[in-house]
Order: sequence, then structure tokens, then C-alpha cells
Amino acid sequence: MAIHYHCRHCGTKIGSLENSSVYTEQLGFHKLDDQERQEMISYDQSGDMHVKAICEDCQESLERNPDYHQQDFIIH
Repeated sequence: MAIHYHCRHCGTKIGSLENSSVYTEQLGFHKLDDQERQEMISYDQSGDMHVKAICEDCQESLERNPDYHQQDFIIH
């Protein structure tokens, strides 16, 4: 099982973890409530996990332009 991280705003692949023995506590997923888990984490048919996070570029854009929080996608 691999874990793939993608930016929720621009879709950029942030990275992947190929280690199959990772616990949710190590990744911080245990701190998410049920709604956050449903919004951020999905699984594909092969059992890989896909996590929506935020890339550095989008984070920087959001810090400089707080009104971007209203947008689903940021183009930079």
C-alpha cells in the first residue's frame, strides 16, 4: 500500500510513501475528525491511499492573498 499526497488546490503531486507499515498516528491522521478524513483521504482500487494536502506554492499564495481561501483551485 502506498500513500500519495496531492495538493488540494492545484493538483500537484507533493510526494508518496511506499512504506506499507506506517501507522495513522505517525502521519497525524488520528487528529482528523470524520468529516476531515472523508474530505482529505481516499483509496483507489489497488488499496493505495490518496491524501489531499497543500503544496508550498499554494500555501505561500494563500498567505499573501487570504481571499484565495474562497477558491477551490489556485492557478499559479
